[in-house]
Amino acid sequence: MRRCWTLGAAVLLVAAAGVSAAANDWPQFLGPDRNGVYSGPPLATSWPATGPRVVWRKPVGAGFAGPVVAGSRLILFHRVAREEVVESLDARTGTPQWRFAYPTAYRDDFGFDEGPRAVPVVANDRVYTFGAEGQLHALDLATGRRIWSVDTVRQFGVRKAFFGAAGSPLVEGGRVIANIGGKNAGRDAGIVAFNADTGAVLWTATNHEASYSSPVGAIFGGERRAVFFTRDGLVGLDPATGRVAFERRWRSRSAASVNAATPLVVGDLIFVSATYETGAAVVRVQGNQLIELWSSDEALSNHYATAVHHNGILYGFHGRQEYNPSFRAVDLKTGAVKWSMDQFRAGSVTLAGDRLLILRETGEVILASATPEAFRPIARAQILPATVRSFPALSDGFLYVRNNDTRSDTLVCLDLRP
Repeated sequence: MRRCWTLGAAVLLVAAAGVSAAANDWPQFLGPDRNGVYSGPPLATSWPATGPRVVWRKPVGAGFAGPVVAGSRLILFHRVAREEVVESLDARTGTPQWRFAYPTAYRDDFGFDEGPRAVPVVANDRVYTFGAEGQLHALDLATGRRIWSVDTVRQFGVRKAFFGAAGSPLVEGGRVIANIGGKNAGRDAGIVAFNADTGAVLWTATNHEASYSSPVGAIFGGERRAVFFTRDGLVGLDPATGRVAFERRWRSRSAASVNAATPLVVGDLIFVSATYETGAAVVRVQGNQLIELWSSDEALSNHYATAVHHNGILYGFHGRQEYNPSFRAVDLKTGAVKWSMDQFRAGSVTLAGDRLLILRETGEVILASATPEAFRPIARAQILPATVRSFPALSDGFLYVRNNDTRSDTLVCLDLRP
């Protein structure tokens, strides 16, 4: 088995989720609604021959956790020497504002990156982080002061997974909800809700092991749900009580496999996807039932990068990262492949209006039209040395992205405005 990284009619409501987000912020994994959609000012449709303007760049520590942006702050979660470090930087200049750090002894079983994987969450003027060893922290956004912390591995008896803790928690209605994958005094604690103010446990649910996927919040038939893709499969819970509303097993028969892409909610539909001969499916939520529209391992099997949706079409990566996946357009309701760019290399994708902003592991960024007719690149540039696996942040026309180069990990801010 090779590495998988980390490490959303339903309406995703930022206000209901409690995420502190101005119109152009990128306060959590995959953006304000956890669906990879950017809704800020339009981006430029052409770049100079040298690529987009570099506003600033900064050497950083280890880790696959991408940055987030809230107001004028960029929050970076990385590992420096033997500490996991949370830093606040000025988003426009890269100037440090505060720093919070704690010891870590995390070691990757496969010799890969040993920094944090989970993207931070900014909600209600707080920063929530989930470290590679399962250390859950709540910090004050303005000062970096620690408000509370929980050692989830120790408290819930979590067995170490292949690559440590990686799923970003979901912050909902005064709760921090995470796929912990443990037990508490003999009680199942696959998914746990913590009080966002104190860290106290509010409820535990399921016996599912932790995956590398991050949950999303959605409304189906007027009911709010927290939607998880655990190591065992798709689960929808009442975020207030932890009651399981719907569930479907979606897991490879191979033990050496992972579920990593985040479920994508479109209206009353959920797109769930994995590799390792698991495949993808679209299901309709009807009360407590999941009605399958289609399933296939030949349509859009996401290894770690969540697909995006635009006008009935899914755009994303098909196939395992190490096998040089394709980039595809697929019909949401039928699974029909509209076009496929084979041997494209792995990466991540963000939707900006009717454009796709594709970030390849090679360090190349591509702007392309989001159309089912054909792959139509508009602009492209090499912005960082390989390898780029962390998800970017796109805020107010500025792209923030880091690479994972053992020689010199770098965070860069690019101006994509016209």
